[in-house]
Amino acid sequence: MNIHTSTAKVVKASLACLVLTVGLGLTACDEKDIMNPVPQTSLQGTFLFDTPERVLGQVNGMYAGLKVGNFFGGRFPMLSDIRGEEFINRLQNVFTGYDAWNHTINSGSNDALTTWSSAYATINLTNLVIDGLAAHPNVVDAATTAQYVGEAKFVRALCYFSLISFYGQPYVKNQGASPGVPLRMKGEASPANNNLARSTVAQVYAQIIKDLDDAEAALPLKYSSDLLNTTRAHRNTAIALKTRVYLNMGQFDKVVTEAKKVVSDATPYKAATGVAHQLQADINTVFTSSYTTTESIFSMPMTELDNISGQSSLGYEYNLNQEYNLNATGILGNAQWRTGDSRRTMLRASGTTMYLMKYRKANPYLDYVPVIRYSEVLLNYAEALARQSTPDLAKATAVLTAVHQRSDSGYTFPAATTSSATALTNAIWVERRIELLGEGFRSNDLLRNMLPIPSKGTAPSITSSQPEYIFPIPNAEISSNKEL
Repeated sequence: MNIHTSTAKVVKASLACLVLTVGLGLTACDEKDIMNPVPQTSLQGTFLFDTPERVLGQVNGMYAGLKVGNFFGGRFPMLSDIRGEEFINRLQNVFTGYDAWNHTINSGSNDALTTWSSAYATINLTNLVIDGLAAHPNVVDAATTAQYVGEAKFVRALCYFSLISFYGQPYVKNQGASPGVPLRMKGEASPANNNLARSTVAQVYAQIIKDLDDAEAALPLKYSSDLLNTTRAHRNTAIALKTRVYLNMGQFDKVVTEAKKVVSDATPYKAATGVAHQLQADINTVFTSSYTTTESIFSMPMTELDNISGQSSLGYEYNLNQEYNLNATGILGNAQWRTGDSRRTMLRASGTTMYLMKYRKANPYLDYVPVIRYSEVLLNYAEALARQSTPDLAKATAVLTAVHQRSDSGYTFPAATTSSATALTNAIWVERRIELLGEGFRSNDLLRNMLPIPSKGTAPSITSSQPEYIFPIPNAEISSNKEL
């Protein structure tokens, strides 16, 4: 079965019969139906959208697709980080990312397959939701339908952004003229439509932006609880992701436009409408005390019933099993990250070796996995202010300072650091390495700026001209998609 249709089992799940008894007597078949009710998790496609509860189940299924261990539940942010220079691999285990860390991925590697298959499976779920709602227009009201479609488009955009950042050349290389990934925009319940050519990088980004614009217009301002505001897409979630996407595209003026929707003009920076996003006083709060604060714009929730365990868990990889330690010559030793910075309390020493413990819960690993935090939006904004057509260095410095001084209140950026756009941008890049360490940003930050991936340990440096700069399309897709 082709990987982009791996969710077809859900759509084609067996439903032997659904009989409504209309007489006074019961036949043997009637009795069998009543005594053996159809499970709600095993339904033919024609029944998946016939009640509001089942429709909501399909919407929840999209988020569940994002949260699997091979995707945002753990492996995707891990692979995104370990390709950079911040971590040293200790165990050379190909099942815990060694090929990605060492730049030895080929089309048959597990690391080439995990993001591709998980992202397309989730994309198919979003397409099935959009198609199913259109085919069943009266099951939920128009406003709820619009919201669900907005959520589906947000999830689809996040999936395509993940794919294009791994498997496509950086947008800024040639304004997206390079081959990207196939754009699958219809739900599939069979392998009949496997064959589909790659769209260009620019076409994929255009679809991501279109989906996020549509989502922003359709999503609610907020939900009824902090948990839902953190784990389901609302209007500000779509805006926040757009700041990331436009930053990747090098369209800094547009980053500024989007960021201003959720960042006030003066400190304390805060979203004025919708969910009131803002920094917490202590960064440790969002990783230990409460996973649903207004700083956490979008996260993968974990419970004892559906947590990610073992080799895909960030807590297992970075903390418990110590698969990766921090590189002493990486961000760990940078002068901008002083010893009194509270972000260093999320590290632990074992002798002279340092490990990341942002994800510190032991098995069953119930740490939420952050996907979008408000501090990232502020750093996106600061970088765009410094790099836009008419740089605003004063505002960029103020926003950068707000992020840094949250964790190191006595630090002041030297004048030489903030006096030019180039110097200030470099300081913002350093701040991203400190603030977002272990959250899946480092390799993308290198690639979106066409920078080489630095060497670390025994792993070599990789330049933007080398094929190893991006991931290869996996063999599973090559063998089933004849248009590649």
